[in-house]
Amino acid sequence: MLHSEESTEEMLDHFQDWRNSGEMAEVNGTTTTTVRPPALRMVIKKSYSIENGYTSRNRSLIEDAKFEHHEHQVQERAIRQHRRQSISQQFGKDIPEEEEESGDLLLLSEWCDQLDSHAKQAIVPSTLVLSLKTGLEILPELLLILQKYQVHVVHIETRSSKKRNGAFDVLVSVRSSVVALLTGAKELKHVKPLAELIILSEQQLSIKDSWFPRRIAELDNCNHLMTKFEPELDHDHPGWSDAAYRKRRQAIADVAFTYRHGDTIPDVEYAPEEVETWRLIYRQLKELQPTHACKPYRDIFTMLEKEGIYAEDKIPQLETVSRFMKSRSGFSLRPAAGLLTARDFLASLAFRVFQCTQYIRHASKPNHSPEPDCVHELLGHVPLLADPYFAQFSQEIGLASLGVSDEEITKLSTLYWFTVEFGLCKEYDTIKAYGAGLLSSFGELMHALSDVPEKRQFDPFLTAIEPYQDQTYQDVYFVADSFEDAKEKFRMYTASIKRPYAVHYDPYTQSIDVLDTAEKLLTRFEDLKTDVDRIHGAMVTLSNAGSVKG
Repeated sequence: MLHSEESTEEMLDHFQDWRNSGEMAEVNGTTTTTVRPPALRMVIKKSYSIENGYTSRNRSLIEDAKFEHHEHQVQERAIRQHRRQSISQQFGKDIPEEEEESGDLLLLSEWCDQLDSHAKQAIVPSTLVLSLKTGLEILPELLLILQKYQVHVVHIETRSSKKRNGAFDVLVSVRSSVVALLTGAKELKHVKPLAELIILSEQQLSIKDSWFPRRIAELDNCNHLMTKFEPELDHDHPGWSDAAYRKRRQAIADVAFTYRHGDTIPDVEYAPEEVETWRLIYRQLKELQPTHACKPYRDIFTMLEKEGIYAEDKIPQLETVSRFMKSRSGFSLRPAAGLLTARDFLASLAFRVFQCTQYIRHASKPNHSPEPDCVHELLGHVPLLADPYFAQFSQEIGLASLGVSDEEITKLSTLYWFTVEFGLCKEYDTIKAYGAGLLSSFGELMHALSDVPEKRQFDPFLTAIEPYQDQTYQDVYFVADSFEDAKEKFRMYTASIKRPYAVHYDPYTQSIDVLDTAEKLLTRFEDLKTDVDRIHGAMVTLSNAGSVKG
């Protein structure tokens, strides 16, 4: 955790160190570092505090997303400037300030420079999407540029532009080395009739795509970006003046920093005063569950108690809870030292992994915590994440976040806030709570289902831009007809998100497939066809069995 501004060189060093720890290899007798792509990602090194420009007193996923977006922009500008200075020193001439998209090519150059000589010259298939401002008369010039840099064209398709009347989009399949592709792309960017250039490659060379984990084990990399919320930074934090609490909290947080995918989550031995805080909140909330909590939440909470996992006289251990969730919905828990960056937190949901804190709020304020703690996670989130329908909705939010812009991350964080955290749903002729922020807060649960706040029908397009309240109770809550209704509406919303590919979660390999080629789509289609055939066969069997009984 850094509490002061870093120099450009230091920040670049941190960026280089993180962006993939790398592997040492011998190339032509020289030790070099081979960096695993992708690398174009920023690391937030500042603590989330008012002193460092964080705009809110309390931590929330939405404010995290806004803070991260700002810090990413600051760090990108610094890294691009550092790159310009390096090029200027190398060639003895100044590099002028460039447009934002050209700056992305500078970052891609920085990434390319880290590859070993074999990786640079290896021939890889790629696809260029060229959006033209005019007609196809400029196409020969663009193809000549590719030819000049030995970027070999394999296939070309054209279509009328959906953005500009009279213009065209051109899809060009090519084969070339990474260096040749990069060099050709740089010159293409200077052709004025070219409105936009997107690069798709098996080596993930897209200069616009954000990094995201492709395999569940890569969530270990997300965990390395954890930024600890430190009570000593905020005078209003209940634990600010309690040195013993801060030390205890740090000891619990250390469990998360050493955890790796596949490890058994270590148990935490909670102190008697911590269990007493849990008992007080547990009793209060359980009294409200029959009248205020939705039925799926109540049903699974009852299961947790019957299996001896939940009780008022003990704080559940994450490993035990995780095994229960896995058997019910496929979700699992992973220990967290605090709030992840918004992008990393949402990405974890795509793998049906929930990042869960183990420390508990300060005993002086049992009904309030400025950031998530185990009370919020275990009493608020866990029961519904063990419900298959709600688990699917949560995973949909995670999948929608992969590779999208910072602006979209902010909108998705807002959607998460008003649904998973503070959502309401209809249950017959009444309204019940399903949001974890409500189900883990006695006061706000009472407030949300009173006549005081405004209640609106859930519409993700409007919800995503709704201002939210983090200083006191919400003024507005959104009501879904059901989990299925919320999921279908959310799918309509995600279809509007601009992303040059679709993603699919493979539960067998616990990995993300990027569906950006016809071959991948065909494979996915065959998988779906097999599932549909199997379901059809089951329907026929049931139908025949019914006829025999009749």
